[in-house]
This record gives sequence, C-alpha cells and structure tokens, in this order.
Amino acid sequence: MTEEQYSEQLPQQTENHLETLFQPKLAGFWVRFWAYTIDLIVIASIGGLVFKPIFRVFDIPVTNPSFLFFSTYKVTMLIVLLLYFLLMTKYLQQTVGKMILGIKVVKQTDTPFTWSDLVFREVIGRFISKLLVVPYLLVAFTTKKEALHDIFADTYVVHESVYEKKVDFEYLKNSEAHQLQGEAEI
Repeated sequence: MTEEQYSEQLPQQTENHLETLFQPKLAGFWVRFWAYTIDLIVIASIGGLVFKPIFRVFDIPVTNPSFLFFSTYKVTMLIVLLLYFLLMTKYLQQTVGKMILGIKVVKQTDTPFTWSDLVFREVIGRFISKLLVVPYLLVAFTTKKEALHDIFADTYVVHESVYEKKVDFEYLKNSEAHQLQGEAEI
C-alpha cells in the first residue's frame, strides 16, 4: 500500500470511529430557556418596530380585545411568533436565540425537515406549550431533554459543536455474562 492510499483511508476510518464513540450533546433546560427568551425579545422588537406603527397608521387598536380576549394585534403577533419559529427552523435549523447560544434543532433520524414535521413542532406543539407553559418544563425532566413539541416532531435540540462520549454498557453485559457463567460452574 502506498502512502497516498494509506492517508486516504485514515480520515475515513477515524471519522467512522469518532461517530461510534461520540454523539452531539443535548441542550438542557436553561440554555433553551435563555434562547427562547432572546427569541421573545426579537419578536417583541419586530412587533414594536414594524407592526405597532402599521396598526397606529391605520388606527387599529393595539390593546382593546375584539374577539374573546384577543386583540387584532395579539393575534398578529401570535402569527409572527409561529412563522418566526417555523421559517427559521426550516431554513437554518435554529432561531436567533439558538444561534447566539450555539444550539440547533435536529431530527432524530438525520433526515431533512419536512413541512409536516415543522408544523407539528413549531406551530401545533409550540402553540400548546405557549398556552400551558408546563410542556416546556419537560426538558428538565426527560432523559432525552425533549419538550412536548420535540416529542411531537421527533426532534432534539443539540449544541452545535459540542460532543459527548456515548455511554456504552456493552462491557457490562459481557462481564455480567462471564460472572453468571462462572457462578454456574461453581
């Protein structure tokens, strides 16, 4: 084998080896909380700089509820919020808050996002989570650090360039098997 052939094979073997040893680190509750807070600030800024002036120009009330307890402005801002999360996640896999904190949304199957995945995650799941608030707290208590909208769409939120070692209990299985065989012989 020539040196060139050896050097061409080495990175491929190393990459495959690293993929089996490491996995992306899951983003926990607090980093996701701060990313979401940053996103809410961005959305409030968009509302204050773009939509409130438009509502004022057309003399549409911003605070008076017109249907149930929702004003036209609140409904508009809810649509902006849902579109913000939907489009940013579809095209960039992250929102501004996630970009600042270095986290992104990935599918469990490593396939590209489909619109139905994102509608379930960012529109239906986030709408339910926004109404109830409690589904966001699931991140702190689930082993895979998933919120309700992650569970709906089979997604994870991971750190962009941070990996952690996979926990592999294969050696325990083998040692237990040997120990049981040893006890059976005695």
